[in-house]
Amino acid sequence: METSYRFEPCFPETFGSEILDLVAAIARKSAALDEKLDPRTACSLADLVRVMSSFYSNLIEGHNTLPREIEAALENEFSQETDLRNRQFEARNHVRLQEAVDRKFADGTLPEPASPSFLNWLHAEFYDDMPADFRIVRSTTRTLDIVPGRMRRSPEEEVPVGRHIPPSPQYVAEFMHRFAERYAFAKMGDGEKIIAIASAHHRFNYIHPFVDGNGRVSRLMSHAMTLQAGIGAHGLWSVSRGLARGLDSRKEYKAMMEHADAPRQGDLDGRGNLSERALKDFIAWFLKIMVDQLDFMTKLYDLPALAGRLHRLAEIEWRPEAGPLLEYVLRRGEVPRGEASHVTGLGVRSTSDLVQRLVKDGILQSETPKSPLFLRFKADFSDVLFPRLFPET
Repeated sequence: METSYRFEPCFPETFGSEILDLVAAIARKSAALDEKLDPRTACSLADLVRVMSSFYSNLIEGHNTLPREIEAALENEFSQETDLRNRQFEARNHVRLQEAVDRKFADGTLPEPASPSFLNWLHAEFYDDMPADFRIVRSTTRTLDIVPGRMRRSPEEEVPVGRHIPPSPQYVAEFMHRFAERYAFAKMGDGEKIIAIASAHHRFNYIHPFVDGNGRVSRLMSHAMTLQAGIGAHGLWSVSRGLARGLDSRKEYKAMMEHADAPRQGDLDGRGNLSERALKDFIAWFLKIMVDQLDFMTKLYDLPALAGRLHRLAEIEWRPEAGPLLEYVLRRGEVPRGEASHVTGLGVRSTSDLVQRLVKDGILQSETPKSPLFLRFKADFSDVLFPRLFPET
């Protein structure tokens, strides 16, 4: 059925108490997370969350690039080994693109996340400077070029996804026009926007508008939607970690996406082409993933506990007097260099030497050599500071 009604329903006719309770929990928990930290500290943590989001988004695609390898790529330090270098490029591009989305939201220029123009922009920015061999899709019978920012439109761009056959290329534009209409945030209330994040995530991948990169684009779209829906907590959490890990199994994401592909199961299963019951199942699962990640990140950001882990890191890596300085910066966002010795209790010379080492090792940084110091949360320190943020490596 090659009409844009093929991916209906986009929303269940009724949501039910489970979904509504989850929506309320997400709104409440994201607001609490947003108020938890000093803005400067939160900004530094958002940098780490982007690395985390990139790591898990690429892990979903079967590409395991270690956090330290991602951070090296952000400094334009790439491996000489071709496969790892390519994976570093995709991870770096994801981080930079998510940061660009965050900037657009902060300055009020983030457009409708479901609009084809925005989705084309995401795809183009992700692939634009990718190595040539990463912009090709190969199968046993053919090779297709990935054109950055261009949705499928040529007959040869028919791309089955497992057992699912997406709309034919010549109908993709029509499908995406309806997709944009159905998931336009401007027409929705606050709760409906949260439900739309889940539903749109599946329906976008069901349409599969690009030759490749749909999964990555959909997760970046979901990130943009959380910001526009007012639950993004300024980038302090990411749904990608939850999608990669699942609630009980890492296989859940693929299984639930396939489940939501199911056709309508009789007269009591909604009025669209696809199963309304399966869509409800997917929405509930996706929202539970969001609640799980909000709970996880809220626990990690608990100030007394995080301060304690900073003291522990100071004792492991530097000296105990670094602990009070790191905690001071955590709670206040920054510290003028001239006040650092008052915080550490050390002399001016000893404090200067300590600060130089903290800056060199990357836990503190500043805009200029004389400006105030603020925290930098590197992935190298995450095992101590943020247990279970990444898999053990």
